[in-house]
Amino acid sequence: MAIINNTSLKPFNTFGIEAKAQSYCAISSVEMLKTILKEQHKNPLFILGGGSNMLLTKDIEALVLHINLKGIETVSETNDIVVIKAMSGENWHNFVLWCLQNNYGGIENLSLIPGNIGTAPIQNIGAYGVELKDVFVSCEAMHIETQTIKTFTKADCNFGYRESVFKQDLKGQYIITSVNLELSKTNHQLHTNYGVIKKELETIGVTTPTIQDISNAIIAIRQSKLPDPKELGNSGSFFKNPIISTEDFALLEQNFPDIPSYKISDKTVKVPAGWLIEKAGFKGKRFNNYGVHSKQALVLVNYGNANGKEIFELAQLIQKTIKRLFNISIATEVNII
Repeated sequence: MAIINNTSLKPFNTFGIEAKAQSYCAISSVEMLKTILKEQHKNPLFILGGGSNMLLTKDIEALVLHINLKGIETVSETNDIVVIKAMSGENWHNFVLWCLQNNYGGIENLSLIPGNIGTAPIQNIGAYGVELKDVFVSCEAMHIETQTIKTFTKADCNFGYRESVFKQDLKGQYIITSVNLELSKTNHQLHTNYGVIKKELETIGVTTPTIQDISNAIIAIRQSKLPDPKELGNSGSFFKNPIISTEDFALLEQNFPDIPSYKISDKTVKVPAGWLIEKAGFKGKRFNNYGVHSKQALVLVNYGNANGKEIFELAQLIQKTIKRLFNISIATEVNII
């Protein structure tokens, strides 16, 4: 196995930030991962997946293990459902497309989300009314210190809004190697409640949508708002949508009658962070080589040769401003390294 010293991580993060790894190794098999962890687990390690959910603010003084495990297989199926196992290095969107080609439903609303399969459970990725946990069965993960493989059920993962046990109690202890998802083969449950989905389906003239139609609509919506990381460095939504109490929302509504919200429960509502950021005047604002995207205020962008510290300082400025104007704390969805 090749360990390369002093490696640029610019090609491996969607922000396109220049940062160096002290050393780097691409992992192509579970056995290879086990071997290198056995040799290196006591040394500083940095686990890299698709590089789509992080902002590098410094060089990585560690061995970077780039998880490139590949493979998709059927675990079990009936006439109505199928359980698919996907290795953690598979690209998420490509996996969604593969499922659509096979008429497997359940993740079409998650089309075009950047990143790899292995990071999907860590974040409990979600979009347009669907979260990974809705189809999640289990995942396998390797304990970094002991190199043992453990199976985590949905209950074990303790999923929340962009949260899981892998970001909390077990942070930094395991490397996910594969994920099992249960998808529908017939009688697909379609999620079209979001107004933008309905509007896009109307635009393309679809009245009885299939899962492919919904995916096409989601892709069109995302492409209209989100820049392609290959053309403009970014990490998708930089901030989480805050969830606040209905009492706090009622007070906000008095000052901002047009503030949108989505009911979470009888006591809580979700407020779009993008609306707050736009209302605060940051949408489309540019600072030299970085800024806030002109079409989606949730997205911070690298226009070229920006460094991670600059983008992080912008994120902090946005957070402080939102707190001052609305008395709402918005958390980053992107991991700051």
